[in-house]
Amino acid sequence: MAPAERYGYSVARLRAMENRLLDEPLFQRLIECDGLDGAIKVLGETVYAPWIMEMKSNEEFDSAIEAELHLAYDEISRFTPDEELVQLCRLPYDFHNVKVLVKSLILSKEGGDRRFDLLTSLGTIDTDSLVMAVESEEYRLLPFGLHRTIPQVLTHWDQNHDMLAVECALDRSLFEAMSDLVGKLSMPQVDLWFKRRVDAENVRTLIRLSRAQVESSAAVDFLHKGGDISIDRLISTLAEPIDSWGRLLAFADVGTVFDYIQDSSDMETLLMVFDKILDDYVTDVLEEAKYGCFEPENVLRFSWLKELEAKNLRVILVSIANGADRDMVRRLMRRVG
Repeated sequence: MAPAERYGYSVARLRAMENRLLDEPLFQRLIECDGLDGAIKVLGETVYAPWIMEMKSNEEFDSAIEAELHLAYDEISRFTPDEELVQLCRLPYDFHNVKVLVKSLILSKEGGDRRFDLLTSLGTIDTDSLVMAVESEEYRLLPFGLHRTIPQVLTHWDQNHDMLAVECALDRSLFEAMSDLVGKLSMPQVDLWFKRRVDAENVRTLIRLSRAQVESSAAVDFLHKGGDISIDRLISTLAEPIDSWGRLLAFADVGTVFDYIQDSSDMETLLMVFDKILDDYVTDVLEEAKYGCFEPENVLRFSWLKELEAKNLRVILVSIANGADRDMVRRLMRRVG
């Protein structure tokens, strides 16, 4: 961890970059557009304009979102003293790429096609290097424990042919790698952010497990360590109705998110709304950093807000393209400022 005094310049740069974040009125303008063409035109008035000009069709909006996010991460990485703060947001993309390559490798052995088109450049590991490592089975130089995890999950697949177990193992390895990065930083607010990330992810998973009526005994492989709530407590909660979870988890900060439950009978809507509520819950812990001039957490805060901006854009543009209810889209907007 670099001394806080070294973050004066970084925070000043981030303050200037915050002007590039899209605000709530802009999101509302996008939601009110009659169609995808109109929404892309509005987005073309923002910092996304250069990437939109490179699109071959309006349906390729995801490439523009990824390009802007990539630019932000590259820029932040050049001036932050502790790159781990940026890696915390980029690491999930590395593990996404590993999932793509592992599944592709498995499918190719069964006569299927490789899907390199699903890879993203947003991770910390160069995609060409990652592809080469997986294709050649030369894992030893891969970071974040992947040199152990990839051969383990491939061996598990050969023995059990259980793709869900492979995904669970990679997700578990992701959170372990994030925990290692947080430990290196020794920043209390970052540690609290990570705990909230873990608790939020576990609550999301619990709701999905409840919806799928998964037995408590089978839930342990889907949950992650490192949050404020123990896995044993989470598993005991799964056996109870969702309406009672807020009371059962009231001892933890994440218990407050259940105050927003009005109707748990519509699980599909509940899942979508809860994704937004939990993201805002994670955001809250970084809000104090914006009032300081030397707080390293500002790097993580900006990176996280840029991630939420990308989520908002994807929700809006996909919803418009599919003719979804606009009121529901408004309920799904993450807070980015």
